Amino acid sequence: MAKILLSSSLAPFTDGETALELPVANVGQLFQALACRYPRLQPSLAADLAVAIDGEIYQDALLQAIPGDSEVFLFPKIAGG
Repeated sequence: MAKILLSSSLAPFTDGETALELPVANVGQLFQALACRYPRLQPSLAADLAVAIDGEIYQDALLQAIPGDSEVFLFPKIAGG
């Protein structure tokens, strides 16, 4: 199972939980699992969050694979201009 770490800024949406393990194969499945577990987090998932899988950052990558032993970190997207 992948180890999922959530930015502390997401804690208000997850009742303070910032680490968990989930059996997901890609980012889309991860977002779906998180939306089921934390309904208040759902509006932010695809639109507002970036994903780092084993240290590599991905944005807008719902089909990006998550190997079973990966560490995944979710954090707010960085806006640029």
